[in-house]
Amino acid sequence: MTGDDKLSRGRPVVGRAARNMIEQTSADERRRTHVALDEARLRQQAIGVRLRQMFDEVVNEPVPDEFLQILRDADRTSTGES
Repeated sequence: MTGDDKLSRGRPVVGRAARNMIEQTSADERRRTHVALDEARLRQQAIGVRLRQMFDEVVNEPVPDEFLQILRDADRTSTGES
């Protein structure tokens, strides 16, 4: 077994130039994937910020009088009052 055969481990031996092209393509793909993940994270953060804003708006809205009356009636019924 020659030195090249040991390194290839059953795969065809690829010249140095071809290996560099493969590695470069792989690095480009990793860069694109990294950028896509960064963009996805930014979108998720923006969605999270907007959801928190909407939640805060809802929490800070006044409770309608009709709903408060329903809650009072439910409290009276559960404690046995008429």
